[in-house]
Amino acid sequence: MSATGVLAPAREPLTHGRVIRLALPIVLSNATVPILGAVDTGVVGQLGLAAPIGAVGIGAVVLSALYWIFGFLRMGTTGLTANAAGEGDTAEVAALLTRAMMIGFGAGLAIIALQAPLFWLAFTLSPASDEVEQMARAYMSIRIFSAPAAIGIYGLTGWLIAQERTAGVLVLQVGMNIVNIGLDLLFVLGLGWGVEGVALATFLAEWSGLALGFWLCRDAFAVPAWRDWGRVFDRLRLVRMALVNRDILLRSLMLQAIFLLFMFKGAGFGDVQLAANQVLIQFMEITAFALDGFAFAAEALVGQAMGRRDRPGLRRAVLLSSFWGGVICLCMALAFALAGGLLIDLLTTSETVRAAARDYLPWMVATPVFGITAWMLDGVFIGATRARDMRNMMAVSLGVYLLALWALVPLMGNHGLWAAMLISFVARGVTLALRYPALEAGAERSAE
Repeated sequence: MSATGVLAPAREPLTHGRVIRLALPIVLSNATVPILGAVDTGVVGQLGLAAPIGAVGIGAVVLSALYWIFGFLRMGTTGLTANAAGEGDTAEVAALLTRAMMIGFGAGLAIIALQAPLFWLAFTLSPASDEVEQMARAYMSIRIFSAPAAIGIYGLTGWLIAQERTAGVLVLQVGMNIVNIGLDLLFVLGLGWGVEGVALATFLAEWSGLALGFWLCRDAFAVPAWRDWGRVFDRLRLVRMALVNRDILLRSLMLQAIFLLFMFKGAGFGDVQLAANQVLIQFMEITAFALDGFAFAAEALVGQAMGRRDRPGLRRAVLLSSFWGGVICLCMALAFALAGGLLIDLLTTSETVRAAARDYLPWMVATPVFGITAWMLDGVFIGATRARDMRNMMAVSLGVYLLALWALVPLMGNHGLWAAMLISFVARGVTLALRYPALEAGAERSAE
């Protein structure tokens, strides 16, 4: 196996520099994500009509939501692959890539087959004008045929992260964006293909991204186990992968329920409060983009340590990645405190929304501080493939959140809504922290 192969990272000393090298490409990769959406909106905006902008926005949101259901594939693949890499099981690392691709392709083909009822459901839940719906359907009917590639890339990304090959993730993301942006400009501004041109550009970019991902993972195909069907379809390994992915999916659905309830409750306070909340949620997205690199570092390093049955290495991985995650969160909190008003003004021109967002800004300043434990322990538990603990602790946190909504919103209004959100973060962090000693003990028992 080459120096970029699966076993090399586990032999390196675990230092602050190693954590930063692992995290930085993810942070840079995340920074490119908003650029693509801006370009998609910008090129159709040049058509001078409102409907194409709305159609691309709705179509992209619907498809992203469908694909997000299979986001567990990224997290589950990272944890399982990191464990196998830590064990030195090169054959299983290669076989895991094949399993992840089979799941991604199968899920994508299922979405293509079910597109008619899925589109009907989407427009029933989110009705639009006839013109926007017609354009959005045209957009989605092209893009949906890249579903196998889009979901498969989740598996490829998780596989690369598990082996600390995050520079490859950055290359993959930037490469896809360059193709997408270039084709956007050609198809829409050059050839005048409108909404269909934006969809075709994304379709080709996602399949190109999958091809690039396979090239980045080419060392896996040098190991015969990638097509050792007896190993790939081994019942015990398949069951373990299914259980890990199932629990991550359930955990993610409960987390999504918290955010949906937050938005629905916020809507009950009127348009201004809803808009202010939406503006401030963007602060949380910024924090997540910055923190992801160190949470992903925890996934890879903890997973490898668990695979090696290395309890001291596990603890050091947790401490180093969490230290830098904490630094990021404190920087975010300070930045929001000092420049939050300026950021609000950049995100909206409505004076009433600006004023409301400033009223609730202190909650967003506090969010990185109160959320750091939950966010970093998510990475730790994903790397350790302790998905059942994540599922159970999220269920407890959801219950605490519902109780906080019931108690605080009638008393404090929208402030109570934000307080309940922060309480849910604290509950998740505390409950996962209570399970952490068992995670370490599990690594120690494995070594015995």
